[in-house]
Amino acid sequence: MKLTKVYLNENEMPRYYYNIQADMPNPLHPPLHPGTGQPIGPEDLSVIFPMELIKQEVSKERFIEIPEEVFEVYKTYRSTPIIRAYNLEKVLNTPAKIYYKYEGASPAGSHKLNTALAQAYYNKKEGVEKLCTETGAGQWGTALAYACNFFGLKCRIFMVKVSYNQKPYRKMMMHTYGAEVYASPSELTKSGKEILNKDPHCPGSLGIAISEAVEEAVQDEKTKYALGSVLNHVVLHQTIIGEEAKLQMEKFGDYPDIVIGCHGGGSNFAGLAFPFIKDKLEGKKIRAIAAEPASCPTLTKGIFSYDFGDVSKMTPLLPMYTLGHNFIPPSIHAGGLRYHGASPLVSQLLKDNIIEAQAFTQKEIFSAALLFSKTEGIIPAPESSHAIKCAINEAEKCKEEGTSKTILFNLSGHGLLDMGSYEKYFSNVLEDYDYPEENIKAALKELERYPKIQ
Repeated sequence: MKLTKVYLNENEMPRYYYNIQADMPNPLHPPLHPGTGQPIGPEDLSVIFPMELIKQEVSKERFIEIPEEVFEVYKTYRSTPIIRAYNLEKVLNTPAKIYYKYEGASPAGSHKLNTALAQAYYNKKEGVEKLCTETGAGQWGTALAYACNFFGLKCRIFMVKVSYNQKPYRKMMMHTYGAEVYASPSELTKSGKEILNKDPHCPGSLGIAISEAVEEAVQDEKTKYALGSVLNHVVLHQTIIGEEAKLQMEKFGDYPDIVIGCHGGGSNFAGLAFPFIKDKLEGKKIRAIAAEPASCPTLTKGIFSYDFGDVSKMTPLLPMYTLGHNFIPPSIHAGGLRYHGASPLVSQLLKDNIIEAQAFTQKEIFSAALLFSKTEGIIPAPESSHAIKCAINEAEKCKEEGTSKTILFNLSGHGLLDMGSYEKYFSNVLEDYDYPEENIKAALKELERYPKIQ
């Protein structure tokens, strides 16, 4: 009997996060203080993060144990399944084998809960009473709202204005879990007011929302900031996805030739790919592809440079691929991928040619999502649909070349609260944005003033 899906029993689930910093051929360049430009220390970060997360940010330990309290909550929705996409393979008439790791069955509807629970736990343990954050499409905000409610923390969320208006039911989910949600830029913060004074109709960006959330966090010692992607400790927590996937692929009796994840800040892609990249660094032949929007082409058109994670320059300077912190992407419906920068870990691996990056337009990813929905039955989030499009392309290459490869991608969230986006696709009103080179060059010009990566 052919095997279609594989779970893990609770006693088979990984009990550790994988830290790729232990195995990278080139170490990360240090984050720099936003004021002095000098390497930043733990005490500088303690204003916005609890010490345990700061330790994880710089740790070189290969495996870091998942706290028992967090693992117990993970068990309510993990392991998540790996499913063989037999119907999609049939329609594509490809010799490729296509698998997907489905993270959309979590209470929050995406992979984001993996790090939200860990961050809420570590903050609660150190006496924090409230977390502030940003969110794009709302998946991260929903996850943190759920996690804060579970561990008894207050939660305030600044949601990028265009997504706040496009995705009202994400906002309702956050309210359901007890969070406060505000459209960003808002009138609640100095940084928000300054942006609205310049542009009252500003659609917002993750960089702006981060500025507002960090500004709130630094004003109260009982309040900390939580980030849903980019930083090392966030990426670390997501590796439970790939650690599970390796065990599940063994049960299929298979191993991927190609691993794919969509890319905004990096945690989704890294969560699945990093445990497999460990094997690649040990000699295994495997490709890892980050799939991003053509309208926000951080990895494919950005430059590797020190840059701020937010518009108001409150965060440390991070070594990453970036389009410039002043970059405000077009109002695409994959709101979770509208970020100017990228994870330093993902960036370094791309710089070292260990991973690849590809960019896709809005219409083609919705077309891929529709095909996937019709063949596999799951309606994917627009963000995840970038990975689907990439997987379909690779499967079609296998057909053209007459080769059989095993493809594994991360289906990081469902699209049941994104049906407004699908409605616009069906109505043929969605536009493709291939961001002009001259606009990118203008956004990058300011980076010339910052320290160079040696």
